Amino acid sequence: MSEINDLSEVELEKKFRELGNELLQLQVRKQTGQVEKPHLIKSIRRDRARILTALSLSKDKSA
Repeated sequence: MSEINDLSEVELEKKFRELGNELLQLQVRKQTGQVEKPHLIKSIRRDRARILTALSLSKDKSA
């Protein structure tokens, strides 16, 4: 979480999109049975939620 707090809004939005793409790829591979580490899906979803929280907090501060 401290790593996320150090990023700017633009960097957070970029990271959010990147994690979304990675999550989509993992979910597709899971459906075809090719995922080696299925626990990564849960981890990425949590990271995206942390980023959304950080974004909403930073928007509240700037308002």
